[in-house]
Amino acid sequence: MHKSKQIAIILTDTLQSAGLQSILVDYFPPVSISVFSSFNRMEENGTDQFDYFFIPSETFVLYSEFFLPRRNKTIVLTSDGEMKEAANVLTSNFYLNTTNSLELIIDRLQQLFSYESNGAETNKGLSIRETDVLQLIVKGITNKEIADKLNISLNTVLSHRKNITSKLGIKTVSGLTYYAIMNGLISADEIEL
Repeated sequence: MHKSKQIAIILTDTLQSAGLQSILVDYFPPVSISVFSSFNRMEENGTDQFDYFFIPSETFVLYSEFFLPRRNKTIVLTSDGEMKEAANVLTSNFYLNTTNSLELIIDRLQQLFSYESNGAETNKGLSIRETDVLQLIVKGITNKEIADKLNISLNTVLSHRKNITSKLGIKTVSGLTYYAIMNGLISADEIEL
């Protein structure tokens, strides 16, 4: 007999919460599901008992200090519009496209639940200097300011940016920001809004 999976769903959308809960109960028993309309509501009830957290990307960013250490238990819910960035930003094991067909969602959930951490490299081959440049990019610092701060030329900054986007497959600053937060390179508090 399998141990019941303790799952927290944190969504403001009642219909989406009910649909996800129905899929989990029907296709992945035994499960015990708690649904919360906000992170604070979940926190009020205690967070230590959950094996998995299903959350929107905004919740992950706002509460990254909580979810980063639990990223192997956190599934970020994305839609088609967010999908390409999420696939690059989040390792392939931690996102679920909510606009997929039921069959694809069930397959994806099966992969997520059977995933075991293999200690995969999180920086995808970025050099130390590229990591420094990435951290400054997501803090909202301009290329010129990065060059001055790191005492390198503007052309070198542009080369590092090109290498970063090539290695990660992420072209937008918002995507780079998600990547940096997910991999512990920066905290959400360090980002200028």
